[in-house]
Amino acid sequence: MSRLQDLGAVADLPDPGSRAFAVDGVDGFLVRRGGLVRAYVDKCPHIGAPLAWSPDTYLDAEGELIQCAMHGALFLPDSGECVHGPCAGQGLTPVAIRIQDGRVLLDPDELPEID
Repeated sequence: MSRLQDLGAVADLPDPGSRAFAVDGVDGFLVRRGGLVRAYVDKCPHIGAPLAWSPDTYLDAEGELIQCAMHGALFLPDSGECVHGPCAGQGLTPVAIRIQDGRVLLDPDELPEID
């Protein structure tokens, strides 16, 4: 049986904006830009460090790209692809979410395996 985790209301996530979450030992974050909400594991593919500059701050100053605080690598919010920095060509690990009745839901059984 599914045990969905409610990560909050879409309306409570600014557009553009981001917010961290932790479910079953996986640290991740939500990012909203242009009305789309995506979720990723909070781990830079370059060295595995968390990405946030400060709590819930994953986007660059313009709110356009996800930016790694460690090396300044830049990632596309809609795909997680690294487009600048030491991990160019790699990408963030996506986390499956669904939007239902204006809420962001995550099924812990669908979390990615983390090294």
